[in-house]
Amino acid sequence: MSRISADHDPYQWLEDVEGERALDWVRQRNAKAEAELAATPEFKRLEAELLEIYDSDARIPGVSKMGDYYYNFWRDKNNERGLWRRTTLEEYRKDNPQWEVLLDLDALNKAEGENWVWAGADCLRPDYQRCLIALSRGGADANVTREFDLASKQWVDGGFYRPEAKGGLQWIDRDTVYVFTDFGDGSMTSSGYPRIVKQWRRGTPMSEAQVVYEGQAGDMYISASRDHTPGHERDFVSRTLAFYNDELYLRGADGALTKIDVPNSAQADVRRDWLLVAPRDPWTVGGRTYPAGSLLATNFDAFMGGAREFAVLFTPTDTTSLAGYTFTNNHLVLNVLEDVKNTLHVLTPPAADAAAGTAWDSAPLAHAPAIGTVSVGAVDRDESDALWMTVNDYLTPTTLSLIPDIGAQPEPLKSMPAFFDADTHEVKQHFATSKDGTRVPYFIVQPKDLTLDGSNPTLLYGYGGFEISLTPGYSAGVGKAWLEQGGTYVVANIRGGGEYGPRWHQAALKANRHKAYEDFAAVAQDLIARKVTSPAHLGVRGGSNGGLLTGNMLTQYPELFGAIIIQVPLLDMRRYHRLLAGASWMAEYGDPDKAEEWQFIQGFSPYHLYDPARTYPPTILLTSTRDDRVHPGHARKMMALMEAAGADVRYYENIEGGHGGAANNQQAAHMDALYYTFLWKHLKK
Repeated sequence: MSRISADHDPYQWLEDVEGERALDWVRQRNAKAEAELAATPEFKRLEAELLEIYDSDARIPGVSKMGDYYYNFWRDKNNERGLWRRTTLEEYRKDNPQWEVLLDLDALNKAEGENWVWAGADCLRPDYQRCLIALSRGGADANVTREFDLASKQWVDGGFYRPEAKGGLQWIDRDTVYVFTDFGDGSMTSSGYPRIVKQWRRGTPMSEAQVVYEGQAGDMYISASRDHTPGHERDFVSRTLAFYNDELYLRGADGALTKIDVPNSAQADVRRDWLLVAPRDPWTVGGRTYPAGSLLATNFDAFMGGAREFAVLFTPTDTTSLAGYTFTNNHLVLNVLEDVKNTLHVLTPPAADAAAGTAWDSAPLAHAPAIGTVSVGAVDRDESDALWMTVNDYLTPTTLSLIPDIGAQPEPLKSMPAFFDADTHEVKQHFATSKDGTRVPYFIVQPKDLTLDGSNPTLLYGYGGFEISLTPGYSAGVGKAWLEQGGTYVVANIRGGGEYGPRWHQAALKANRHKAYEDFAAVAQDLIARKVTSPAHLGVRGGSNGGLLTGNMLTQYPELFGAIIIQVPLLDMRRYHRLLAGASWMAEYGDPDKAEEWQFIQGFSPYHLYDPARTYPPTILLTSTRDDRVHPGHARKMMALMEAAGADVRYYENIEGGHGGAANNQQAAHMDALYYTFLWKHLKK
């Protein structure tokens, strides 16, 4: 049997997502995987333990403030699809708050004969009485939007309704919304997202909505929104050409659009009097050059009038990057990563009428912890300087605190219980050296009594794409299913991610994609060289872009691993841009229809790299039928290819679940128990 060629694909029929032949094929493989992995008492025990964690009422109910109430969406064993609910701060401070239920999705599904999954709510300021609620079938990205009245807790009769599609609604005022969705033939981009945004008035058919902006077919996503900040109400149109390639327009009262003149690769954020710009490439403007990864600020109206003087709020170094920022009423809080560890800084802007480029005052956030992964978010950025602060790490459960004002002592509100025994383990950070000499950080969570003899079962996790950073975080599932059983867990901060800002991401784009895989292999090799583990005891896991990563570990570095987990993956890089949202990722991977780009893309396309004559480690592929972001055909076809070669491979596809793989806690526990059982079967001492 030969490799898959670029112009011949015998398994393309498996791309028929809900075709009966393809689904019969799926059911047969699911049954085999279940028979192998799910029939033992050990599996049943692990699945039950994970479900108990995922259903636990002891988890922290995260809240967002709207008006006088604090809102939360909650799922547990008694509420499989979940409850949208709210409470007061006084109640939230209690161990067992009283919640007012606004919408019960399980009851809704029963009444409507549907399988709705919560996809979010947007409530109109200032009274927050009317809400636009998004619901998806089975967890897909495509969803419907329905108008809900909080006073009556009922759907609004004759209210705004957007049929199922990728897209959304955004409030303009009580009787007007922006709508970007599937309006019919030609209205979606090649990535499967909205190409047109319209203004829609209550009581009129959506077909009569007024066109606000039309993008091009090759764009990624078009949308519009209103900033409802009192005294600074503005309307914006967003044109996303590709990831990190955006245009932002200010929409005037007459409907005219004025482009905010910053580079497409930069992030632009307008907040009250200020325009913040985060360039992702060096930007020369106003006689100065600002480095990629910096954060700049200027008066928005002055900028729109032609001024180009900026205050520099952050400048990156070789070891630091800007992880994010949040505005409060009077301040801006920066979250900075230094070698993948957080520090927080409070910036105070000058008066709105100060000269453009006037420096902002800066100081560390008082009382912020020195260790752990720390993040903050504004409680209500238009009314106070209060902050939510969450702190955790791999072994420390999350604590949520309220900082009532900048500089005040944090008030712990909620702490997650310990779901596993963490006393047996410790966390360390090491650095591996990649093929080109780059220093690559990784975290290792290992038993305190670890013997360096190469026999320790070790799970290596990574992502390495789209400028997403992997910072230390508490995972009860990893703890219960892996650490508590004596396993070692490793997270690699490889290029392609955002741990060191845009440069770390850009270093692994397109023709340089191989550097992300070389980084990951270098971490594996470092673990083996340190005798933490050995190939027979080293497993690897990744999902989505991380599934492409682990697919490349399978095909390019099989000698390093004893077990491979590939979840909701991209694998066929010849056709990825033709499947669902794949076209939107060509800025990351390249365009395989261009011969010069296919030359390098085929070098990281696992479906084409797979050699039936080689021996590969035991592998499990996991995906979801309802994933409408990364097509399940990737995993299906790879399974068929490996199966035909007689490889040690198994496959499980959840019929629901969306891109996350599972639509409820039971499904999540089942799928997680499958791959952990697979790991222990192949990696144990």
